[in-house]
Amino acid sequence: MNIALIGYGKMGKAIASIAIKRGHQICARVDAENPIESVDLSSADVAIEFTTPHAVLHHIDYLLEKKIPIVVGTTGWNKELPSVKEKVSKFDGALLHASNFSIGVNLFFELNKYLAKLMSPQADYKVQMTEIHHLQKLDAPSGTAISLADGITANHNNYTSWFCEEHETHNKPSKNSLEIVALREENVPGTHQVTYQSAIDRIVIEHEAHSREGFASGSLVAAEWLVGKKGVFTMQDVLNLNSL
Repeated sequence: MNIALIGYGKMGKAIASIAIKRGHQICARVDAENPIESVDLSSADVAIEFTTPHAVLHHIDYLLEKKIPIVVGTTGWNKELPSVKEKVSKFDGALLHASNFSIGVNLFFELNKYLAKLMSPQADYKVQMTEIHHLQKLDAPSGTAISLADGITANHNNYTSWFCEEHETHNKPSKNSLEIVALREENVPGTHQVTYQSAIDRIVIEHEAHSREGFASGSLVAAEWLVGKKGVFTMQDVLNLNSL
């Protein structure tokens, strides 16, 4: 499989290393010095996009027009998802997006939803979330934390929204909102913790990434799955989790 890497930072380099080990070829690299319009994408079977929120939509538009399936790992653009879905339909294309491609994290998402259902009748327990990432992480809270928060608000009757002091919209806290604490520390690939606290005890679930390898390998699994398909997908489709 010929892969175009859209973004060649630390994540792009990790993907390239694992892709070659899996028998794939890197046929194109897009970065700050080599914008997407200047790169030959004619041999690409699929593109994997890890860049920035301000660049991702342009890349998606360009790749859809070129009829190249796209795996998108950039976060911070989900408000534009409805219009992106329309474009995918218009160009009869394929796009797979995820806030996190780690297989373990996506299983953690399902565990989080199930725990939220179990805890919903337990009014004595208050929920809080903490996410910790490296200092170069641009968005706060992380896309993974937002996905976890959405999983809780969809399955817990006492929570309808979330807030994070570090978030640019400064969502206001209320009795029906859960708090996300976003911390940035040196050399932390990603840790997410969901805590249910009562006066008498505490329940905690946590996912801790040891390296970028889980994110990189998961994006390649997604790319291998996406080729030959049409539509908009997530890792739930790749892992067949929609039926759970």
